[in-house]
Amino acid sequence: MSRHAQALRTAQRGVILFVALIVLVAMSLTGIALMRSVDTNLLVAGNLAFRQGATAAGDWGVETARAYLKTSVVANQSALDVDKPSDAYFATWQQGWDLYGSGVGTLFDWSGNSRLVGTDTAGNEVRYVMHRMCEASGATSAAGANCVKASGGGGTTGTEGSTKGTVSYGTLALPASTVVYYRVTVRVLGPRNTLSYVQAMLK
Repeated sequence: MSRHAQALRTAQRGVILFVALIVLVAMSLTGIALMRSVDTNLLVAGNLAFRQGATAAGDWGVETARAYLKTSVVANQSALDVDKPSDAYFATWQQGWDLYGSGVGTLFDWSGNSRLVGTDTAGNEVRYVMHRMCEASGATSAAGANCVKASGGGGTTGTEGSTKGTVSYGTLALPASTVVYYRVTVRVLGPRNTLSYVQAMLK
């Protein structure tokens, strides 16, 4: 072997080690990026699961409010004409209140003006507040109440035809009973500061 070839071979010693180190660093960075990607995906999936669980827990609040409304109607319907803050019931829609923290209107005090339904096994705290969809308190038949009502659409005309949604006597459609809408807003505060709102209209 010539001196030139021997010197060249000596100069090349350690190059493979240098290349191997570069490849090792690249593989390490790729592995770290993959692990972070998996962790992020798991975190997002977990947050979505908590959010869905909190939204599902909102049904508990809606059903509790519905039971309260049904009991009040059976016992004394006129009791719904006035506010009852202790039961988180208000006879007007309170347009100026900000129920969601959107920054529009006066922020609603969920701790003091809502009703605590309970905390489920997943750790979701459920609260609700109910508003009668009227501009003013008092009887719904009053002129200034301005309530949002649902009706069957019955009429007193003598024209024969469809009476869908109405009660009929012979060929005449009788006026259907009119009922007022009630808005139930449920706030669910869950683990990892999960916050969900559910709203339903009852009549």
